[in-house]
Amino acid sequence: MDFLNYAFMQRALLASVLVGITAPAVGIYLVQRRQALMGDGIGHVAMTGVGLGFLLSTSPVWMATIVSVLGAVLMELIRWYGRTRGDIALAMLFYGGMAGGVMLINLAPGGSNANLTSYLFGSLSTVSQSDVVAICLLAAFVVLVTLGLRRQLFAVSQDEEFARVTGLPVRALNLLTAVTAAVTVTVAMRVVGLLLVSALMVVPVAAAQQLTRSFAATFAIAVAIGVTVTLSGTITSYYQYVPPGATIVLLAIAAFIAMTALATPLARRRARAAAAAAQAAGDPVECAIPATRKARGEAGV
Repeated sequence: MDFLNYAFMQRALLASVLVGITAPAVGIYLVQRRQALMGDGIGHVAMTGVGLGFLLSTSPVWMATIVSVLGAVLMELIRWYGRTRGDIALAMLFYGGMAGGVMLINLAPGGSNANLTSYLFGSLSTVSQSDVVAICLLAAFVVLVTLGLRRQLFAVSQDEEFARVTGLPVRALNLLTAVTAAVTVTVAMRVVGLLLVSALMVVPVAAAQQLTRSFAATFAIAVAIGVTVTLSGTITSYYQYVPPGATIVLLAIAAFIAMTALATPLARRRARAAAAAAQAAGDPVECAIPATRKARGEAGV
């Protein structure tokens, strides 16, 4: 536990916990909407914000937040009105955001590949006190949205048409989801990195879905997995001198594989238990099959 004696590790661990909570909390809605790669696209756009932060000598986290939110809103507008050309427009937005960020960082005073790498793949030693303050404020916003509006966001994620019929403001909620995803990307970029943050949004949710059926259980287990892998990856990177972002993502994938291996026998056991319960209760659906087969046998079919 000697790593707790260092201020940079204390900041990194706090940021890791917040990332572990917020990324799966938003990711569960993106997975339900089949927009699992949305975080990856926002991460590309956020690079322009990071570059602007360096160029203007302001906080890269706050600047990346502003640019990411604008990019997320533009992505939603393209999704609504882009139609057949929407995929091309999104591709240009993503690649332009990444290229613009790289260019701006190199034009900024003191800009270097080292600065770029720390934002692309995460870095423990570069998490400053101001970064922690920004991450805490942004994480609080994400938690309030994902928990406070969970029923509405879940309804829209499952079936937009049904949600619209029930009177929910579908477009406003879609925009809010996109904005929350953008904020989550900037929360996570100092620990996981912009290129890997999408994995932390998706993989813990996919792992939780292997064992759970309800939304609440999936949400809770996904967040638990997220916090576990971010903390474990951060501590491992301290002792083994490996990149924190890559370590966290690989641990998340390992958790998915373990959950999948555990889910297979559980699913078979549940199926056998359900069949036995139906047979014991004399379920007409279960009993109809053997009765039909008996009738056919007597008829010589």
